[in-house]
Amino acid sequence: MKEALPLMWRNIPERYNLLGSRCDTCGKNYFPQRKVCPNCRRKGKLVEAKMPETGKIVSYSEVFVAPTWFDHETPYFLAIVELDNHATLLTQVVDSKREKIKEGARVELLFRRIYEDSPEGAIAYGYKFKVVS
Repeated sequence: MKEALPLMWRNIPERYNLLGSRCDTCGKNYFPQRKVCPNCRRKGKLVEAKMPETGKIVSYSEVFVAPTWFDHETPYFLAIVELDNHATLLTQVVDSKREKIKEGARVELLFRRIYEDSPEGAIAYGYKFKVVS
């Protein structure tokens, strides 16, 4: 795993910069980046676009039994968030009271630790969201 961590910030820019794609032909936004616009197909012209840092929860779930890397965080919330430009993404919701996590709740981007390689190893960071209203 230690060899893979430096590659994350080089090869997965959306994890650190919330970079997606916008189709200049139809105006739709996508996250993560796409090679082809699902709406326009070959006629679409996709360009890299910074995604907005705010949105709303469309759907969510509370996780009680997690994969090995996240078992120390249970229970935690996963949500599908629709960003203000209508792109959607799956994210963890953190630093929010349980009763505030609901459909339609406004959220904002946070930069947090995703996991660490070992107690002395490298730490991978990425995006998560927090309820703001």
